[in-house]
Amino acid sequence: YNIYVGRWQERKKLVYEIINSYDFDIWGTQEGTLLHLTDIKNEFSSYDYIGVGRDGEDKGEFSAIFYKTDRFELLDEGSFWFSNTPEKPSYGWDATNYRRICSWGFFRDKETQSKFYFFNSHFDHEGTVARTESSKLLLSRINSITESGFPIFLTGDLNCHPDSEPINLLLSSGFLYDSRSLTEEPPKGSEGTINRLDPNLVSTSRIDYIFVSSEVKVKQYSVINDRPNGICPSDHDPVLVNIEL
Repeated sequence: YNIYVGRWQERKKLVYEIINSYDFDIWGTQEGTLLHLTDIKNEFSSYDYIGVGRDGEDKGEFSAIFYKTDRFELLDEGSFWFSNTPEKPSYGWDATNYRRICSWGFFRDKETQSKFYFFNSHFDHEGTVARTESSKLLLSRINSITESGFPIFLTGDLNCHPDSEPINLLLSSGFLYDSRSLTEEPPKGSEGTINRLDPNLVSTSRIDYIFVSSEVKVKQYSVINDRPNGICPSDHDPVLVNIEL
């Protein structure tokens, strides 16, 4: 869920309403700064989050992962930057205005004892080379971080459409699949995920994704088009999957 960095004070209760309504177990966010994330954590005591700011430590926007602490145990975590120096805050390739980051966690489900990896990313919105190279780096990092046999989730605002080279790179990896194409029930909501804060727009522009590995059974896929009080809570609509491991 890209919660949108701007105009937070006037929108945050609308975002809270979405969280309340759908009661996400675990979810990736984009554009949240320390202020946004702290407000959400204070409003919902059931959640904690992992991640660091893209400008280092708590500075700048995060690609944070919220999770229910009574449901999941965090076993490991980390972050890396989409650049040629991924271990430190840095700009990547032709992404010259913003540093871009991926945060990840390794979790244990306390109910089922299943363990899984969760990666959450935000690709650059301007750099064509950066988006392609980010997909390559992301795949390389997933391969080096994960152990075989454990399910993988990859969420993100990837700022590119389904037929683009960065998405095709992810899909040609042999271990990541688009949850929208796997869902057992027909997809719900709009095809697109970006609404440009226009409550009347039926979006066809899809740039937010949930990818899963083959161990994940996708029961239902939805783009949440709720408009509390006739207002878009964010300029992106969240993507939700109900799954079984």
